Amino acid sequence: MVYEQAQELKEVGAGLVLAPNAVRLVRRLGALDALLDRAVPLDVGWEFRRWADGRVLSAEDLAGSCERLYGERTYTVHRADLLSAISSAVPTGAVQLGRRCTAISIHGDSAVLTFTDGTSVEADVVIGADGVHSTVRGVVTEPSPATYSGMSAFRALVPADQAPDFARRRAQTLWIGPDHHLVHYPVSGGNAVNLVAFAPAGDFTVESWSATATVEEFLAEFAGWDPRLQDLIRQAGTPGRWALLDREPLDRWSRGPVTLLGDAAHPMFPFFAQGAAQSIEDAAVLARCLADDPAAPARALQRYQSLRIGRTTRLQEISHARAHVNHLPDGPEQEARDAALAAADPLVQSGWIYAYDPDTAEAGAAV
Repeated sequence: MVYEQAQELKEVGAGLVLAPNAVRLVRRLGALDALLDRAVPLDVGWEFRRWADGRVLSAEDLAGSCERLYGERTYTVHRADLLSAISSAVPTGAVQLGRRCTAISIHGDSAVLTFTDGTSVEADVVIGADGVHSTVRGVVTEPSPATYSGMSAFRALVPADQAPDFARRRAQTLWIGPDHHLVHYPVSGGNAVNLVAFAPAGDFTVESWSATATVEEFLAEFAGWDPRLQDLIRQAGTPGRWALLDREPLDRWSRGPVTLLGDAAHPMFPFFAQGAAQSIEDAAVLARCLADDPAAPARALQRYQSLRIGRTTRLQEISHARAHVNHLPDGPEQEARDAALAAADPLVQSGWIYAYDPDTAEAGAAV
């Protein structure tokens, strides 16, 4: 049974990149066909452009290389479309809405969940997939508040007919410059362009999907950047804005019959576009561990932790480091970075990410 605090499953967030490691698991779940009408297969990825003039520093051919190397394409999707596709594989009645868990207590081999309405449920296994502000995490490990990273993010969807040609291409493009970067790609079957941008937070500390900014605030962060990019931002409607939270990697995800999954276990900066993919991987590995050892769920949860924690910690760390690389000011270090980008093959270098398959992962070989 899934207990979801929202009153209804509805559109949340905006776009995301669905890389081969996630695509093969969505396919295996039987949900990929439901997504493909709305997903956009990328022809070009990791297209880095210089902030001031849009000069292409590096670009990766994904149209043929990705499938040849990893057996799957890379897609961009709207989060609502991915949610709809995955939920289509969930049995009717398996999700209870409007159920916000406020406390968990462990009693021997089971756990009791208490909800805001005063009701409680006893469960053999509890999986906390309740995000960066996880209630369940406090049962598994010592509670610690998230810290603010000093960065904030803007997000927006631009209707395709209002976006310039360069933004409508089947490409994931990253504009990088001093203290900022901006990513755009098409979603919703090509009917919209997703924007997500990162900038210094200043005194802004709101971490909420519902917080908004103005186009003027968004534009001010990218003043002096390529005019074409500013033209794209002007079509952003009412942008969302949230502060990026930071957490140190955990050294434990499971305690008895309780474990963590996704952002509750390993929130990561979105600079490798792997947050959603790692949650999907978690779910696949967890399902396999529980199926392989149904008589001893606590042992299965420990095995799940051992298989996943090294890999997600590595991704947390490299995603964190990428902020510095993307945001270098102009100068010798920036020039060296640009030369390295031009010489790199990120599709091959990231093979440890994209080739991962839970069906062949071994204990202790999580990276």
